[in-house]
Amino acid sequence: MTGIELAAGYAIAWAVRKAKRVAGRADAEVDLVLDAGMDRVHEVVATRLGTDPALERVMTEASSEQGEVTARTRTRLELALEEQIEQDPNFAALLQEAVAAVQAAASQAAPGARTVYGNTFSGPTAIQSGDHNTQHNTFGS
Repeated sequence: MTGIELAAGYAIAWAVRKAKRVAGRADAEVDLVLDAGMDRVHEVVATRLGTDPALERVMTEASSEQGEVTARTRTRLELALEEQIEQDPNFAALLQEAVAAVQAAASQAAPGARTVYGNTFSGPTAIQSGDHNTQHNTFGS
């Protein structure tokens, strides 16, 4: 994944977690660290994008009954972030630092483990993690 995809994923995860805060916390200490990191990503993104329609759509979809952000909205957010990164190297650096902080928090939560945060899967899904793995997936006939 590129930094933009990660940033978009963390921004979306922040919105979904915020919308579902009443669901409780599995591990309060780990969640606090991850929440702080995702809060920072959201702060950087929201400060730069402001009322950009892509970010507003993320917030609307995340707080909907389904609590999911569509692939199209995610792509729009990634494109909005990419445009801002191209225009402002300072923003690019701030966003990269914020994403790195979330990744560091995730690795601290489970050292050596592979973690997946900020993703919404609809339909058949396969996740591959680790080094030098091979995985073959066939869906349907």
